[in-house]
Amino acid sequence: MIFKTDVSYRKQSLLKLLHCVQAHEQEIIKALYDDFKKSDFEAVLSETAYIQSELNYTIKNITKWAKPTLVFPSLLNFPSTDYIYKEPYGKVLIIAPWNYPYQLALCPLIAAIAAGNQVVVKPSELTPNTSKIVAKIINETFDKNHVECIEGDAEVAQQLLSQRWDYIFFTGSVAVGKIVAKAAAENLTPVTLELGGKNPCIVDETANLKLAAKRIVWGKFLNAGQTCIAPDYILVSEKIKTPFIELLKKEIEMAYGKNPQTSSDFPRIINEKNWKRLVAMLENETLLAGGITNNKDFYLSPTLIDEPKLDSLVMKDEIFGPILPILSFKNEMDLKTIISKYEKPLSLYIFSNDKLFAKKIIEKYSFGGGCINDTVVYFSNKRLPFGGVGYSGIGAYHGKLSFNTFSHQKAIVKKANWLDIPLRYAPYNGKLKNLRTILKWLS
Repeated sequence: MIFKTDVSYRKQSLLKLLHCVQAHEQEIIKALYDDFKKSDFEAVLSETAYIQSELNYTIKNITKWAKPTLVFPSLLNFPSTDYIYKEPYGKVLIIAPWNYPYQLALCPLIAAIAAGNQVVVKPSELTPNTSKIVAKIINETFDKNHVECIEGDAEVAQQLLSQRWDYIFFTGSVAVGKIVAKAAAENLTPVTLELGGKNPCIVDETANLKLAAKRIVWGKFLNAGQTCIAPDYILVSEKIKTPFIELLKKEIEMAYGKNPQTSSDFPRIINEKNWKRLVAMLENETLLAGGITNNKDFYLSPTLIDEPKLDSLVMKDEIFGPILPILSFKNEMDLKTIISKYEKPLSLYIFSNDKLFAKKIIEKYSFGGGCINDTVVYFSNKRLPFGGVGYSGIGAYHGKLSFNTFSHQKAIVKKANWLDIPLRYAPYNGKLKNLRTILKWLS
């Protein structure tokens, strides 16, 4: 089969994918539960509904996105018509993570298909049940010459990275992101790296504390904290620290009951390695709530830690689990001391009714994206770019930007023949003064 890149073929492929994911939705929900006891509600909210929405949005807009874009021409090129053509990069590799193994495999796939590429998807081996369904959906929907799913472990990923690609899209840890970037550099392959970081969550004394506690508990313990944009630690004004901690405890109990281990809404840690990594963070720390563990099903309760040292294990790297350190601050210098200790985060959250304070924080610190008076939800807006900066990632996607991410934008000037201004042609004797005059007029 000769691979087709015309827009009608792409659209038909996406429609076929939409029908397939709808048909397999219950299998996906069950697989997510089998992999880490993700509830039906979370599975639909953060995985299946998101993908169906992304497909509908892309199918609706793909024809418009794929058309050449007319741009205002340079007067230096008068008379001309200028365009941006969007062409596929070619062969694309997508390496998906385990924390949202369905959404973060299919979301970039949708965009890569819409842009006209051939794609290989490598799902995570840490979520075998979900990866199996992802492979099933891809095999049922696409010809292998168009999209192929290759399952396997880190060795398989290394083998894939050793090959030459036209674009690589990776979601995962900073450590693995460096490996991907190094492999891509061998062939000067462009990349999108969706990574993570220690995401600060600032709560000042003007905030609506009860609502802040509710929204932080939801954003932090969604997927048992295994979310790259979850609040990693709280920075709370010392003036309201004590009452705020009590509100956090109440909201945890409201969400998951007195014993979260029996809650059908609280997932488990993905595997023993990650569970042990998280349990080690609790040693020698002051626990305000939680800290209950069970190695039989890799359970770790929603946990609050009081004032950990900045060089402690829990404050060293991204936590990526249901542990929430709480540090107090007196002034903006305290905030700077803590936030600036770490690389640029993927997200930053501020809970405050002081508009000037919130504005100052947003403008002062560099981070991927965030919210004022909420957590996580900025991810859901297709009109907002999603991506990191510095160590938290390279590039961004979502909505139309996803299409652009997987498209090379080719500049074209169509010059008219009815007029040819002689100024640019040699010999240049006597023309410099006229050139300066025109450039000054155009500036």
